[in-house]
Amino acid sequence: MEFIQDLMNYGFLQKALFTSIMVGIICGVIGCFIILRGMALMGDAISHAILPGVAISFMLGINYFYGAVVIDLLTAVGIGYISQNSRIKSDSSIGIVFSSFFALGVILITKASTAIDLTQILFGNVLSVQSSDMWLTLIIGAIVLLIVILFYKEFLITTFDPTMAQAYGLPVRFIHYVIMILLTLVTVASLQTVGVILVVAMLITPASTAYLLTNRLSTMIFLSAFFGALSAVIGLYFSSEYNLSSGAVIVLATTFIFILAFIFSPKQGILWRAIREKRNKASI
Repeated sequence: MEFIQDLMNYGFLQKALFTSIMVGIICGVIGCFIILRGMALMGDAISHAILPGVAISFMLGINYFYGAVVIDLLTAVGIGYISQNSRIKSDSSIGIVFSSFFALGVILITKASTAIDLTQILFGNVLSVQSSDMWLTLIIGAIVLLIVILFYKEFLITTFDPTMAQAYGLPVRFIHYVIMILLTLVTVASLQTVGVILVVAMLITPASTAYLLTNRLSTMIFLSAFFGALSAVIGLYFSSEYNLSSGAVIVLATTFIFILAFIFSPKQGILWRAIREKRNKASI
């Protein structure tokens, strides 16, 4: 009740709530396509490679959104160019590009005069969300959700059967890069909430939790968005009440939900699997 009263009285908590819920939703939605396409490492690369763009933006005195988007797009293009024009496989090209950009970001942080703000970008601080950050997150979230709704069928078929999608005449590579752009936007929107280091957990863990509970993509997307939003609210509560890092608490909340699904999922949970195996052995 005290937390609810604080929400009613303090504007910064209201901004933090709206922003964290939207981040949880869009990370959950895009995370479904990321894990089904086997792009978890790409999500990690995008989130870490964003650091120099944020650092350059702070040094130039501009909004971190612009530098972050530019660097992430360069990361995606660089990874694709190296893997397509050499014998280097995609996982190796991901490691080369994102580690290089991340190292560059670390160097730039040491030279930046606003190192404290950049530290918050690394680990997130949802309680310091400004109105501009909130509206930026809401706009990005609306764009991401609208694109997913409009091109759901195309994303569906290219995710599960790219060969058939290509036979139907769908631009498979173009759709892949569209998802990469959406991943970039979601990563940028998540910076203030969970930070560069932990954003990959918000992309992967809620979607993985939903994957344990259903075999339908539409249901998986709704569940993943719900788990992401729920984790964000739980993380906001504990971070505000106990003065903890918001990004770390949100990630721990989504991890706890995953553990519950991992154990108690009706079809995939280890508890029910053990019970079914015991019953099968008894019947035999």
